[in-house]
Amino acid sequence: MVNEYDIVIKNGVESPISVEEIEADCNLVLSEEGIKRPCAVSISIVSDEEIQQVNLEWREKNAPTDVISLEVERPDDPDLAPGEMCELGDIILAPQFIARQAKEYGTTEADEFRLMLVHAMLHLLGYDHVADDEAEVMEAREDALVALLLTDKTIEPVVLTRHREGIDE
Repeated sequence: MVNEYDIVIKNGVESPISVEEIEADCNLVLSEEGIKRPCAVSISIVSDEEIQQVNLEWREKNAPTDVISLEVERPDDPDLAPGEMCELGDIILAPQFIARQAKEYGTTEADEFRLMLVHAMLHLLGYDHVADDEAEVMEAREDALVALLLTDKTIEPVVLTRHREGIDE
């Protein structure tokens, strides 16, 4: 199975990890989640200003944030033909915001970016953290998946307070 990634790094923005690592990390999440269907994911790495605009348009929050996931299709959608590629969705990451967040949580910029990438992929696969019970499930999956990544070893067990305490508000 071959997944497809459309990765765009906007002018003037630097990704803390390589495009190859982004693809490998996404492939790991899909594999570990047992996804057998090929998936396509669009990943944009943007400035704080650009993600603020997306946040306003899609979430009605006029502030930058770390990551936004926009789900399109689910791999288990019965309308998809066997073997048909699933348009999983879009991920928008803001490395400048993530770098500031990394300092707050004592991680490296690269590790925080990896965590947010895993977080976004899980959202595209249907995970959420609105309710406490859902958050516990998502947090456990993030911990398990991040443990499988090649990291700088600065990520402690995930605390989703990054998305609960108003950091991205």
